[in-house]
Amino acid sequence: MTSTRNTLLPAPALQHAFTLLLEFPPGERVRFAPAGLDFRRGFVAVAGGTVSGPLLQGKVVAGSGGDWPRLWPNGLVEFEAHYMLATHDGVPIYIHNSGIAYSSAETLRQLEAGEKPSEMPYCRITPRFEAPDGPYAWLNQAVFVGTAERKGDRTQIDIYKVL
Repeated sequence: MTSTRNTLLPAPALQHAFTLLLEFPPGERVRFAPAGLDFRRGFVAVAGGTVSGPLLQGKVVAGSGGDWPRLWPNGLVEFEAHYMLATHDGVPIYIHNSGIAYSSAETLRQLEAGEKPSEMPYCRITPRFEAPDGPYAWLNQAVFVGTAERKGDRTQIDIYKVL
């Protein structure tokens, strides 16, 4: 009799594609509580940044978008960020980052206040790209994951291509 038990397929490997260093304007972020909902909505514009790595180089286009997070009282933050990249050779690429960060409420308070947090939150993203035909079309045809860490008025995001 043959077994019906499935075996796991090999886990996918990751390849570091590039690192984003996002810059944000200094000062307070927009935050408000939508009526009847248990989270705070936020917004912060992207002020620029860099793209560097083995598969992509360029810049984050200043003023091209931002992040619209939902901040929950239990320390969960849901990210929805949209902005533009420009490659070193001038090709525009749209990026949509979805993800979550989770930390204690105290760590979230420290980050919101611009303080150095006592612990770094768990922060993972799943970026999607829209690139024109040409040398960067491969971005449209792959899955990516990333890790992120806020560093003052900047956020570092390391992007990995799932192989």
